Amino acid sequence: MGDTQAPPGPPLPLLIACALGIERLALRTGRAGGGPGPVTVVRTGMGPRAAEKAVRDALGRHGSGGAAVIASGFCAGLAPGMHPGDLVVAEETRDASGTTTCTGAGLLVDALTRAVPGSTVHTGPLSGSDHVVRGAERAGLRATGAIAVDMESAATLRTAVRTGPRPVAAVRVIVDAPEHELVRIGTVRGGISAFRVLRAVLPAFHEWHRSLLLPRR
Repeated sequence: MGDTQAPPGPPLPLLIACALGIERLALRTGRAGGGPGPVTVVRTGMGPRAAEKAVRDALGRHGSGGAAVIASGFCAGLAPGMHPGDLVVAEETRDASGTTTCTGAGLLVDALTRAVPGSTVHTGPLSGSDHVVRGAERAGLRATGAIAVDMESAATLRTAVRTGPRPVAAVRVIVDAPEHELVRIGTVRGGISAFRVLRAVLPAFHEWHRSLLLPRR
């Protein structure tokens, strides 16, 4: 008799974590496309401690032991030549507590290029901070090889993998860059541009999520 395979289980859910209400609005009102499983967008609040608690609670509340997790929202670019509305796909997130390797960064870059035509996508390490980074501190982070910084991604992904093995990723939209520093999101052209890009990324998240469920050859 030939080998038999057990029927596939239900698709794993996708948890998208962001800090701000404006980020959650963009992600929830964007073009949804078609995901392989349930999608939850969680607003964590600002800072690493808030992100840790919110992600831990969300994964426990939804019973999402193997859920895929994406940290998303806005970030500050560190490299000269970056502009508001550019996308950042993390290859890893890092902060004082350690480094978390991201899953399928190349797949996300390809998917985002299709979802947001004409966009510029940067890849590399995404640094975490517990405060807004400016001036010389930003240059110092750039010297470590990081390409962007935010306050929640590193804590979000670290917490996610500590609660159980799962795919994790971080995709951010630059709202603040060395030559384009902003004071308040949404009140200047750069903030509006970043919001529009963030609204367009959800189909790419679904494509990445689907790719994780495909059998590997």
